[in-house]
Amino acid sequence: MDTITLTTATGINLFALFSTVLWYSLRVGAMLQVLPFVGGRGIPLRARLLLILVLSAMMASFLPAPPAATVSALTTLSVLRELAIGAAIGLMIRLAFEAGNLAGQFISQDMALSFATMTDPANQSSMSVVSLWFFITFGLMFFTLDAHLALISLVADSYRAVPIGVALPDTQAFLARVPEFVPVILRASVLISLPVTVALLSVHIIVGVLARAAPQLNPIQIGMPVALLMGLFLLAALAQELLGPIRALFMEAFQAARAVTG
Repeated sequence: MDTITLTTATGINLFALFSTVLWYSLRVGAMLQVLPFVGGRGIPLRARLLLILVLSAMMASFLPAPPAATVSALTTLSVLRELAIGAAIGLMIRLAFEAGNLAGQFISQDMALSFATMTDPANQSSMSVVSLWFFITFGLMFFTLDAHLALISLVADSYRAVPIGVALPDTQAFLARVPEFVPVILRASVLISLPVTVALLSVHIIVGVLARAAPQLNPIQIGMPVALLMGLFLLAALAQELLGPIRALFMEAFQAARAVTG
């Protein structure tokens, strides 16, 4: 029996299935577009679209069916709500990665590497070398800790907390989630970069004292190589201690993302 005859005989409504998948793809797609590594330009558009449809079909297989779509203002509001929820969840995770980017900016200033930039393959933008190293390290930790699986589970739970077509329990609290999480990211970036920046500050003070005691010593010719070598050594030492802070930061990001839907 061919596919068309089998579909007609069993009564499977393909249009209803496709409509269900499209409803779930709104929140999933908005989230994936904001996420690093997945939502950047480095991933082909067809691959992103395929990933969105696969995840949406998986969600539709065990979650309640969405309401029927009609041409009305209520449907438009539901679409905008789904996009906003998905973007907010993805933005929480994206901000956790930006903490590493900001920490790299702090360290590169002290290492005299602020002028050394590379093109981020995911976003096609310029980043300092140290920031890119932190960004890639955060990405490796993200997949090593199975955070991508936890993120899929979080999205599924968000549909149970706020189903499709249901209004948000507290709109003001929803709008305040991202601004409330920004200070956490700033604090985390400072704490991650603090050991290296304090050590490099000591190096700069020592070089300045030596240049003051011996004027024939050029602080630029001596300070930059010493700061660069010391910074590389400190980054190697810091890499062995990053697992705990990154895990804690991701846990806070997931808690903030879960709080988006109450």
